[in-house]
Amino acid sequence: MPKTASLRPRGGAAPDRPMASLAGLLCEWLPRQRWFAGRDQPVTDLAVLSMTELFPGCVHLLVHAGQGGAPAPGACYQLLLGVRKHPAPHLDQAFIGRPQEGPLAGQAVYDALHDPRSAALLLERLRSPGTAGPLRFEADPAVRVPGGLAPRLLDAEQSNSSLVYGDAYILKVFRRVQPGTNPDLEVPEALAAQGCTRVPAPVAWFRTTEPRPATLGVLQPFLPDASDGWTLALRALASVDDFTTEAHELGQATADVHLALATAFPAADGGENGHTVAAMTARLEAAAHCVPALAPFVPGLRTAFGALDGAVAGPPAQRIHGDLHLGQVLRAGPDWFVIDFEGEPSRPLTERRSAQSPVRDVAGMLRSFDYAARQRRPWRPEWARRCRDAYCAGYATRAGWDPRQEHALLRAHETDRAVYEAVYEARHRPDWLPVPMAAIERLAVREG
Repeated sequence: MPKTASLRPRGGAAPDRPMASLAGLLCEWLPRQRWFAGRDQPVTDLAVLSMTELFPGCVHLLVHAGQGGAPAPGACYQLLLGVRKHPAPHLDQAFIGRPQEGPLAGQAVYDALHDPRSAALLLERLRSPGTAGPLRFEADPAVRVPGGLAPRLLDAEQSNSSLVYGDAYILKVFRRVQPGTNPDLEVPEALAAQGCTRVPAPVAWFRTTEPRPATLGVLQPFLPDASDGWTLALRALASVDDFTTEAHELGQATADVHLALATAFPAADGGENGHTVAAMTARLEAAAHCVPALAPFVPGLRTAFGALDGAVAGPPAQRIHGDLHLGQVLRAGPDWFVIDFEGEPSRPLTERRSAQSPVRDVAGMLRSFDYAARQRRPWRPEWARRCRDAYCAGYATRAGWDPRQEHALLRAHETDRAVYEAVYEARHRPDWLPVPMAAIERLAVREG
């Protein structure tokens, strides 16, 4: 831990003694968490943005984690800290440390979301709307959430933390917080008002008014018997089963959500434009510096973006999912549901809420079919092609237009997605880099 690290109130006020005693522990603990964006750099500065006692033994914190030796770079994170003298053994995995000085000296500090008691009390706050300092707990008055639901923390997420209560509800706690209404509350709430049943409607949520208004968590119905699309696709591949029926129905579900989004969030502008081309090209140039394997394909990939300049305008820009793939959809019985409208937490909230071409979502799902097909040896490109065609055909039956007919637009967005994937894999999973690179090679040489 850098010796310069300190935990202080934002604005230069004198450090709060209990929080100051936690500085070193949190600076070491934060970079080890999967949801912490800056795991490759040490935390050099922690600023307290908000501190609220939710209930005895549990403190809610919003902190700004600075990295790179200055407080300015970094992000705001939400922490719920439990404090006990002798925590139960099952909390060992959530242990943060014991401060050596200050009012918390000798106390065990841990991540309270791992504590069933704290998790249960958090649900009680959501069941009884009200305030706690700057925190606001709100709920849909038409829905009564029962009490006494046993909580369990899911361990599969990367950027947030989710608690399941009695296999009836799921609470997503946003770890990285940006000012404004989070799309994972805004979009499902708007779609529910439109009568769209493809997205579970929020029943309760909490937010903060300080230092700026922001969404902190959303409670929604949980689908206990549902399986995500990624799991189902891999299961079909392992069994050498066809997946085209499911892909066709998934295309229909995607179109249903897009139609509801277009109604819920009217957009004024049209389709793709020069700004989109410029943004895609800029991302390509930056990616080529990060991933040397991309360099030979850059000229060919530029043609995918350049083709948009003379192309016929595609479908109007609108609110979209923004990060659609097989892991963001659930199948329960015969129905597909779309989840996780938060988008990429590292991107600005204004960008995630902006109107974009629905083809971007389609391209994301097509890339996901390719990823699934690459998980087994030998690779089955014909499986991916059939799923891609079935998905687009299903989409067309609901949307009234076929993504495959928007050739230039679909190629550009699929290329943009593959470039993003190449950068991600090069940084985090080098063994997976051949997956997007196969698409890069195909997209770079394909004629118009």
